[in-house]
Amino acid sequence: MIPISFEFYPPKTDEQRSQLDKTAAKLKGRSPDYVSVTFGAGGSTLSHTPEAIQHLRGNHGLNAAPHITCMGGSREEIRGLLKLYRALGAKRLVTLRGDLPSGMVSPGDLRYASELVEFIRAETGDHFHIEVAAYPEMHPQARDAHVDLDNFVRKVRAGANGAITQYFYNADAYFRFVDDVRAKGIDIPVVPGIMPISNFSQIRRFSEMCGAEIPRWVSQRMVAYADDAESIRAFGTEVVTQLCERLVAGGAPGLHFYTLNLAKPTLSVIDNLR
Repeated sequence: MIPISFEFYPPKTDEQRSQLDKTAAKLKGRSPDYVSVTFGAGGSTLSHTPEAIQHLRGNHGLNAAPHITCMGGSREEIRGLLKLYRALGAKRLVTLRGDLPSGMVSPGDLRYASELVEFIRAETGDHFHIEVAAYPEMHPQARDAHVDLDNFVRKVRAGANGAITQYFYNADAYFRFVDDVRAKGIDIPVVPGIMPISNFSQIRRFSEMCGAEIPRWVSQRMVAYADDAESIRAFGTEVVTQLCERLVAGGAPGLHFYTLNLAKPTLSVIDNLR
């Protein structure tokens, strides 16, 4: 089995903390390379993300990597987070531009992920392994695909060690993206992001927001299942398993699962692969 990793979001309530504990305990058994914890727009989870990192490292023994964003934050705030994460023992960061918080006019001191990567390198040298985002089907806010590719190259040349893609269900988009970045001299690992399907309405809503295309044949089959949740989960597992099998066969260096803090959908796919 190739390296796998999991993404969690930081819990804010006791119920969410309990759910994360259950999920982390179950997924730990699949020996992930690391787990990541997301970060809200403009620091809306400023305390929750470090708390989750500390908990996952201390209570579950997981190699936990925080997401860090620059949108809406100052250099001093970001510098403080970097010091905190070093103190917590983190050696890996998932570095993103992030979204501007609702109602906030100023984007902050750093406007782009490439600037954030440069800043982290200037502040911490090679202490952190830096992952950046990749968009095989194009970032939804990019002017066009060529500009989006150039933006990715800029982030890598600023000092990134690896990349994790937005989720997708079209393997050809991933393989073409990797070919395109290799043609530009970029040789870092590009790990596909995998979103298991268990709640189709939720995935369709997420996909509309982030620009991930759901193939028509998948969407039509899901719609035909209507309220048959069991069939939706079974078909979703089959679709995502086949996607992962094709990615692995095509040379993907790992698989990064977006868990939504749920264990079962991800485990269903992993166990199928095994």
